[in-house]
Amino acid sequence: MGLTNVASKKEFMKDIFDTKDKNKRVVCLVGNPNTGKSSVFNTLTGLHQHTGNWSGKTVVNAYGEYKHRDKDYGIIDLPGVYSIFSYSQEEEVSREFICFGHYDVLVVVCDMTCIERNLNIFFQVLEMNTKIILCLNLYDEARDKNINVNVENLEKNFGIPIVVTSVKENLGIDELKDKICDVIEGKYEFNVQNLNYGEDIEENVSKIESELCFLENFKNKRWLALRILDSDDDFFDFMKNYLTNEENEKLHYLRKKFSNINNNEIREHIVEKIYEKCRNIKKNYVSQKGDKHLRDRKIDDIVTSKKYGIPIMLGVLSIILFITISLSNVPSTILSNMFNFLELKLSDLLNYLKFPVFLHDMLVYGLFRVTGWVISVMLPPMAIFFPMFTFLEDLGYLPRVAFNMDHLFKKSGCHGKQCLTMCMGFGCNCAGIIGTRIIESKRERLIAIITNNFVPCNGRFPTIIVLSSIFFSVTTSGLFNSIITALIVTIIIIIGVCVTLLISHILSKTLLKGEPSSFTLELPPYRKPKLKTILYTSLIDRTIFVLGRAVMVAAPFGIVIWILANIFINDVSIINYIIQFLNPIGKLIGLDGSILSAFILGIPANEIVMPILLMSYLSTGTLVDFDTVNSLGMILRDNGWTIITAINTMLFSLLHFPCSTALWTIKKETGSNKWTILSFLIPTCVAFIVCFFVNIILRIIFKV
Repeated sequence: MGLTNVASKKEFMKDIFDTKDKNKRVVCLVGNPNTGKSSVFNTLTGLHQHTGNWSGKTVVNAYGEYKHRDKDYGIIDLPGVYSIFSYSQEEEVSREFICFGHYDVLVVVCDMTCIERNLNIFFQVLEMNTKIILCLNLYDEARDKNINVNVENLEKNFGIPIVVTSVKENLGIDELKDKICDVIEGKYEFNVQNLNYGEDIEENVSKIESELCFLENFKNKRWLALRILDSDDDFFDFMKNYLTNEENEKLHYLRKKFSNINNNEIREHIVEKIYEKCRNIKKNYVSQKGDKHLRDRKIDDIVTSKKYGIPIMLGVLSIILFITISLSNVPSTILSNMFNFLELKLSDLLNYLKFPVFLHDMLVYGLFRVTGWVISVMLPPMAIFFPMFTFLEDLGYLPRVAFNMDHLFKKSGCHGKQCLTMCMGFGCNCAGIIGTRIIESKRERLIAIITNNFVPCNGRFPTIIVLSSIFFSVTTSGLFNSIITALIVTIIIIIGVCVTLLISHILSKTLLKGEPSSFTLELPPYRKPKLKTILYTSLIDRTIFVLGRAVMVAAPFGIVIWILANIFINDVSIINYIIQFLNPIGKLIGLDGSILSAFILGIPANEIVMPILLMSYLSTGTLVDFDTVNSLGMILRDNGWTIITAINTMLFSLLHFPCSTALWTIKKETGSNKWTILSFLIPTCVAFIVCFFVNIILRIIFKV
């Protein structure tokens, strides 16, 4: 039993295309988002892939294995898609694999509570390959909503096997395995009737099919004939990699032969016919008593209303931040003490082994201390924030957030789905950058990538939170101070969202001109989150993954920082030369040379900005932790900090350049040095401009 997760869908799918193990039967899962497809995958294989509750959540592919009737099966979970006619990465990957992948049977997973909408993808796939099993999933939800499907008659109508499943109740999974086995072994007799699109279209399809004899290995020539009639050049680009030059030339000639036909009109006619078929299926085979959707509609009337939607969203965010801030201090202190103890033991061990002083200090006070700091600062807030974030995700609330923000993003000239990727950026900007794959338009995806940095990630939260606690705490009440801190952090986040919208608008009018794309966002039903899923997803898939990435990047750089602080030229360390050089620039934007150098040297991970700053102020030559927030406040004030310095530092932390891991992710996602450099320069310029004017305005207000 195994799992393969890779960032690049196409590279992964290429590996699956090339599968030559004839002893392993390959099953392919396809379907809309929010149908429980990934849950079916997990149940079949015993693996744990995230099953989030928003559209387009499956960003990477998954492959697993299981055994049934003494036979080995490989199972592929394709990205959730609404259509295979679009051009997002999800649609491209699914379309390419269904056309050219090596598999034995397709399992189309549909949500039993909304069959009419889900059958659209079923009929599209049925045209490509008739060796299909229809899995009507979420039976438990359909039963609770008094929805009944006449499965027996529906199976006769479709001419394919249908299985009703409920992962929650472990219903139908064994039957699904049996059906898969029977279909692969040829024990099921298919009786699929093609959907009739009208005399004119069917006549042209027959003519084209007769001329496609040169494509001997293509699964369904009727599907390709339809695409010749209703698709443009872009649709056929993906096929060039799978056909010979001769086949491509013949296909191009055939398409040219029918170029006088209006593709758009035929596409609209075909889509309408499919939807008409879906409506008839619902009318004839689906019945429902009462209306159990009423509860969801009543809730949505409030949480998605113009009056209450955004205030509720801000309130939920403030509560999450308050809980994170209030509960993370104690575990952070425990972890810090533990690493201090381990640091002493490591030091004793290296001294016992007679390590040179230089090497000893570099490993203990450079590499190990940075690692300990990153873990003790990052782990507790992530372990608190991510479960709450995942809870809202699985509950179905996050798509409502996107719905509330959609009109603002459209006015800014970007895609409504950018709101979803922005939400992902709260945990880690890398996750948000990868999440932009759900945006079909390359222009709008680039805007989302460049502006994702304006959402404070988990690495920047500690700096913003601790400065809020020091300079905005007005009472001795810990509870009240936590509330104030949460409100200040919420305001900082709102500023980040406003900057995101502003820069997106500027980019859409300058470097990335264009009109915003329209899109349909499905609002899934509210569902009871699963505790096991929340814990596994938030702690393993997210917390440990992000923490591991941060440690791998930050730990080696701890050595670099230590070297810069301990190599002296004319009795002045290299890091002090950097500080002196940057000090005039820092003063212009309300900071100083030490703060600016801390952000620059902290590019591997935002978590180490504060310890670098303390090292500079205290001239210790090693990263320094602080015992309490009060002690840190005294150090900062002794070095000339005022509330103006704190505000500008928080703003600079929010807006400045991405960390090195985020830049590496941008390079991988865009494949462009140009956009990677611009993703560094644009936030940096924004941070300097904002801090410069804020510094001037605050100095006028406070008369300093």
